[in-house]
Amino acid sequence: MKNLLSIESLGCAEIARILEVAAVMKAGRGHHAERPLQGQCWALMFSKSSTRTRVSFETGIRELGGGVMFLAADDIQLGRGEPIRDTARVMGRMLHGAVIRTYAQKDVEDFADFSGIATINALTDGEHPCQILSDLFTIIETRGSLDGLSVTFVGDGDCNVARSWIWAAARMGFDLRIAAPPGFQPPDDLLARAGGRISVTGDLRAAAEGASVLYTDVWVSMGKEEEAADRIQRLQNYQINDAICRIAPDALVMHCLPAYRGKEITDETFEAHANTIFRQAENRLHTQKAVLSMLVDA
Repeated sequence: MKNLLSIESLGCAEIARILEVAAVMKAGRGHHAERPLQGQCWALMFSKSSTRTRVSFETGIRELGGGVMFLAADDIQLGRGEPIRDTARVMGRMLHGAVIRTYAQKDVEDFADFSGIATINALTDGEHPCQILSDLFTIIETRGSLDGLSVTFVGDGDCNVARSWIWAAARMGFDLRIAAPPGFQPPDDLLARAGGRISVTGDLRAAAEGASVLYTDVWVSMGKEEEAADRIQRLQNYQINDAICRIAPDALVMHCLPAYRGKEITDETFEAHANTIFRQAENRLHTQKAVLSMLVDA
């Protein structure tokens, strides 16, 4: 594995290995025998704001012995229109790796191609691979394995997180149910390309029944703010709440944060499952450290 650009680009064995190494990283935090990033300098290049992603990557790179610099789009010439391929060719001559959080999936892929250095997708409009790897790790920690897993994703079924869940289900062989209204369902060509046991429905209650995991994300993703009123109106019936949880009484309730309580999830349900949700957030650190160490060893 030379880069982490998407879940789509990973195989089952690679995902399983990342999850195994994440467990080692979590157990060994604070007394790592090795510092695989020692002497390296990594850049965090973010065009989108962040809390968990920035903190977890900065912390993780430092804990693995590396140096890190944070570069917002306006801090570098990329924010003034320099082509990504030119930025990449400069960065590739100076840095050892880059973590990129931006809009277009192609920008991350082009950066990896033209820079020649290890590149990690820290979120694009196309995918959010680090989040889903951390979620899978959290599920294994809690349930013991992915065997017999059925995940119900509720809300905008065509957002970056949902798309990464589609590829994770296809690669790892578990059931994924997407509960979303028309206009917020993943395109047929994506589902056909992914394969796997994935179903899409507008019937939230049917999708939730007996699920192992109930999962949601914000209704208004970054860059969609002008659509906020319309999105809230059309997605208002796709909320994780006590009534939905009663349909799947044994389900883990998960949210990738930030959460807008009273919209995609009620405050009461969020607080009842806060331990799982904040474990997800913590596990971003350990899973991303696993990815970083594996890229260095590649």
